[in-house]
Amino acid sequence: MPTLVIPELRTERLLLRAWRDEDQEAFAEMGADHEAMRFYPSVMKRNESAARVRGYQIEWATQGLGKWAVEVPGVAPFVGSVGLARVSFNASFAPAIEIGWRIARPFWGNGYAPEAARAALDYAFWPLDLHQVVAYSPLGNARSIRVMKKLRMRYAGDFDHPQVSALHLRKHVLYVISREHVAGREPGPEFAPFIKKETMRVVQVDSMPDFPFSED
Repeated sequence: MPTLVIPELRTERLLLRAWRDEDQEAFAEMGADHEAMRFYPSVMKRNESAARVRGYQIEWATQGLGKWAVEVPGVAPFVGSVGLARVSFNASFAPAIEIGWRIARPFWGNGYAPEAARAALDYAFWPLDLHQVVAYSPLGNARSIRVMKKLRMRYAGDFDHPQVSALHLRKHVLYVISREHVAGREPGPEFAPFIKKETMRVVQVDSMPDFPFSED
């Protein structure tokens, strides 16, 4: 496998970092929490959670993007994950890069998801030089949709997720944000090493469609 390089990002309260062995237990607990996984097809077994983290590491090594572990220094060593991934299914908006997040239930209500996601978006728009990023969620997941709105993402329609068989979870909402919608906000100094680094991988997505935006 290619060399694994996961950049470290800091926000006012959070650290987005590489995965550690000690994250496995907390990540598995989060995946086994029925309430936290309410809008996923099922809870995750311990070996499935371990495989998921391994998949994140492989994505970083082979694609130059992936999910970070999220830490709150001085408060909690692991509170969830956030990051970027290629859309892995056929859809009208693909090819595209999606942003996703998952915060452990004991840490809900602290604003960690939008804070971490903003850092991930900055990474997408500046070091990776992407034009657009999408997010999607089951129609009833009000908590996740609220985060999308806090990120100033725009509603771009509904779709049936082809990889979801459960009827009550199949209908998804699609939100999107373009680099122009964060115009005027310059990348923080923590991005300087990545922007100047000639060897930093730039992820290209061919023929990414422009979405007709709708306001809620």
